[in-house]
Amino acid sequence: MLRSRIGLPALLVVLGTATFALAQAPAGQAPAGRQGGAAPARVTRPPLFIKEEWKQTEKGGEHPLLPESIANSNLELKVYGPASKELLLTGSAGDENNPIHVWTGMCTSPCAVALRDKNQMADLSGLARIRWNTKMSGFHQVRPIVKLADGTWLVGDRADGSTRDWIVSEISYADLHWLKLDVARGVTTGNVLDKVDLSKVDEIGFIDLMPSSGHGPGGWADVAQIEIYANATPRAASTASR
Repeated sequence: MLRSRIGLPALLVVLGTATFALAQAPAGQAPAGRQGGAAPARVTRPPLFIKEEWKQTEKGGEHPLLPESIANSNLELKVYGPASKELLLTGSAGDENNPIHVWTGMCTSPCAVALRDKNQMADLSGLARIRWNTKMSGFHQVRPIVKLADGTWLVGDRADGSTRDWIVSEISYADLHWLKLDVARGVTTGNVLDKVDLSKVDEIGFIDLMPSSGHGPGGWADVAQIEIYANATPRAASTASR
């Protein structure tokens, strides 16, 4: 059997030649065997678009959820559903065991709450997400809802809420599948949508799709602080004054 032998001096010459050729490649040209040129664009997380912690009255305690319950002066409160007048606000500022929160306990049919920025719409595409502090009773959970610029209401297929304790959690809007929502009745309609354009969203909120049981354990939803991370897009003059 014949074996090819390459001496050390010859090997060093081969390696040196390869190194020289690589160093002489034109600027910006990828070395042989590597694909592509510029690195892919970096996807960045959107900034905080909405933050609402709710505002308790001087007397405190439990009372109807009203426009005055909004702590952020840039926002408008919207409530929906046949029993939306039964939505209540309760809790105390600084109390982690009972933070100021919306309570659906007296809603005898599905209730929805939405927030609307007076000057800007939200772009919920990309890495946009909702972060909220919630607590549930029974089998209740809350789901994200949005109102698009054309007036279409949608509800997402993911629900949040723990019966054990207050839990801060996040949902990425890009992970959701959507159904159309008849927000006046609090019911879903049609089939799961194949494509949804979330680049212009007028209102953002949540819905409890189940009737609640009243005071005491049974079935209801609590929603305290809400944060929406999204890019902003200006409202048209015709929609800014709604």
